[in-house]
Amino acid sequence: MVLFLLTFFLLYGGLHYYLFVKISAAVALGGAFKIFLILFLLVMVFAPLIGYGFERYGLASVTRSISFIGYSWMGFAFLCFSCFIVMDLYRVLIYAGRLISPSFFTHFNLSPQYSIFISFFLSLSVALYGYFEAKQIRTERIVVRTSKIPKDVDGLKVVQISDVHLGLIVREERLARILQEVKKTNPDILISTGDLVDGQINNLSGAAEILREINPRYGKFAITGNHEFYAGLAQALDFTKNAGFSVLRGEGLTVAGLINLAGVDDPAGQSFGLFREVSEKELLSGLPREKFTLLLKHRPVLEKDALGLFDLQASGHTHQGQIFPFRIITRIFFPYDGGSFHLPNHSLLHVSRGSGTWGPPLRFLAPPEVTVYELIREDKP
Repeated sequence: MVLFLLTFFLLYGGLHYYLFVKISAAVALGGAFKIFLILFLLVMVFAPLIGYGFERYGLASVTRSISFIGYSWMGFAFLCFSCFIVMDLYRVLIYAGRLISPSFFTHFNLSPQYSIFISFFLSLSVALYGYFEAKQIRTERIVVRTSKIPKDVDGLKVVQISDVHLGLIVREERLARILQEVKKTNPDILISTGDLVDGQINNLSGAAEILREINPRYGKFAITGNHEFYAGLAQALDFTKNAGFSVLRGEGLTVAGLINLAGVDDPAGQSFGLFREVSEKELLSGLPREKFTLLLKHRPVLEKDALGLFDLQASGHTHQGQIFPFRIITRIFFPYDGGSFHLPNHSLLHVSRGSGTWGPPLRFLAPPEVTVYELIREDKP
């Protein structure tokens, strides 16, 4: 955790230094304004820690305000950084073009001042749009035809929420929006594939009450994500159970004689000494093979020995980048970063974009989702 925080603040601080250099090169800053800009950028770099410090003293409203400002700035700063990089590449290409045809490419040249102005304008426009996109929850419907549900059952509807990140920013209002979409689907089973809570989860009793209002006939099931461990596993599990979920930690069961469910811990628990290690192959092999098997796993990674032992793996974690172009980075670490993928041995993987937001309350080209798996009985020919 310490290594993660150190790496994060080094990278985040470096991003802000780059912004400062770009602004200073394009705009003539007076001494007073330069000092103000430096102080502002420093405060924004450490805003997440400042908010955490206020929370420890019980100043919930101040903490939420600081967190909202700090994380909104994080999204805006990332967009500015991305635009500046694109503008730098554009200017390099124009410079190279001028070596070939000076008269032609000179018309396409942009001054540093215009580059800064365009970058800020685009970043602000995208950030404002992203704030509203983050609230536009989409219902993704996936039909799975299978012979592995009982003949007297026409179908089962399993609804997935993932990466809600209840905490300082995602509060009861956003949760109510998510669950409104869940209620419309009339689920038989509700699953949460990790990160139901964020790193700071004080004063969320109201959210647990809202979650308890959803009572599918075959139950609610959840697994841990990395943020359950960051928040403190004991209190995260208490919240999840109070919200009406049964938590699967390296466990499997057959629900109402209809479907197998298995869930595994997120490996983030290894750093805290709280990880329940289990072989997915052994876990899944212990379940009735004639039943449809749904594996709940927070990160969209595959254990080769388990392929063919589950029919569907439901995952999340990546947010599909949440704010493009961050998706370019997430795809490096998680090739299965969003959507559905057909796997060997007739297995299917679906990676949710997530139902909430982490950090910046923004999404761009990665709208939040509630996923509906419609398991339809289909006899083999």
